[in-house]
Amino acid sequence: MSFFEYQNGHLHAENIPLQKIASAVGTPCYVYSRAAFETQWRTLDTAFGDYPHSIFYAVKANSNIAVLNLLARLGSGFDIVSEGELRRVLAAGGDANNVVFSGVAKSKSELEFAIGKGVRSINIESVAELERVQQVAEKLGVVASIAFRVNPDVDPETHPYISTGMDKAKFGVPMGAAYDAYQRAAALPNIQVHGIACHIGSQITKTSPFSDSLEIVLNLVKRLANKGIEIKQLDLGGGLGIDYQGEVPPSAQEYVTAMLNGVKKHGITLPIGIEPGRYIAGNSGVLLTKVEYLKHNESKNFAIVDAGMNDLLRPSLYQAFHRISAVEKNSTGEKMVFDVVGPVCESSDVLGYDRELDTQAGDLLAVMSAGAYSFSMAGNYNSRVRPAEVMVDDDKVHIIRQREEQEDLIRGESLLPE
Repeated sequence: MSFFEYQNGHLHAENIPLQKIASAVGTPCYVYSRAAFETQWRTLDTAFGDYPHSIFYAVKANSNIAVLNLLARLGSGFDIVSEGELRRVLAAGGDANNVVFSGVAKSKSELEFAIGKGVRSINIESVAELERVQQVAEKLGVVASIAFRVNPDVDPETHPYISTGMDKAKFGVPMGAAYDAYQRAAALPNIQVHGIACHIGSQITKTSPFSDSLEIVLNLVKRLANKGIEIKQLDLGGGLGIDYQGEVPPSAQEYVTAMLNGVKKHGITLPIGIEPGRYIAGNSGVLLTKVEYLKHNESKNFAIVDAGMNDLLRPSLYQAFHRISAVEKNSTGEKMVFDVVGPVCESSDVLGYDRELDTQAGDLLAVMSAGAYSFSMAGNYNSRVRPAEVMVDDDKVHIIRQREEQEDLIRGESLLPE
């Protein structure tokens, strides 16, 4: 189901024409659908049936506090990777006890803040980090709840930049070292072993990598149980892909059923946690942009738009594909093949190569599937302000982040004294 569809030739977000939003807010801007976020989250939640589970939304996918608040209202937990993300969750009404803290380089101050707020689990990525958590918890006079993020060395068959579960990745404790690491954790006075975590990558389009990694994790759970170390929760990460370019990823039900079949095969009924980000947010948003110029070279046609790689980094960073659609269908024009390029002074500032479009200067284009890893990766390169973010709720429009002003770009900077 898509919440961005044409009605009488006009592309809508739910029941609002995108042209109307662009006229009111300007471009570039991100437009999200409340119904899309809620539907995606509920589809995952429902797939578990009555099996005990938690959904920890990956805040890095889209961290706007309106998005986080919407999910918190549904009962979502959150997967964070920084103190800043935890502060966002708390500002949005999230519960710290429903938060897992991942990431490979947690500082002492971040750990003090997270442990002090009572997060459910610190997902530890190295033995060195375990020692730091022990020191921080001892200083605070508390016992910290932890899980090790283990690395099962399973190929998720995705882009290497978003592959995190193989031996060469910076993430996680190697499976060969995990058993000893858990024994070390169990012996520390200010550490409580809570769970085991595993996340192998993102934009995964088949269930077999998930099943393969789960099998390895469950074998470790059994070994730990034989040693008297009880795991209370399986955090199986995220990574379920979406349709960007005709991919056919597993449905939520297929994804969850594969997990449940894996645990049942081993006779294990531990609560399961998952960390979806892209699956919930990816197709819940678009980036609106205006065509500033058309440029025709001998070998290329360019549609030069007002959104650039600073607004949407994925195509430049990952060579990621996003569909690009005309906001207003023009049946009288002639389609041409364009590279859709932005204003940033880099040759890599291309939102899409070789796109067949019927467009003219002044027209609006929608870059689809831009709800995840889009605004959250935006920056100010070339001293460009970051765009506004808008949430559509049926026939209502809410600005959930104002467009930055030029003055914001130098806020906090200062001249040298004479």
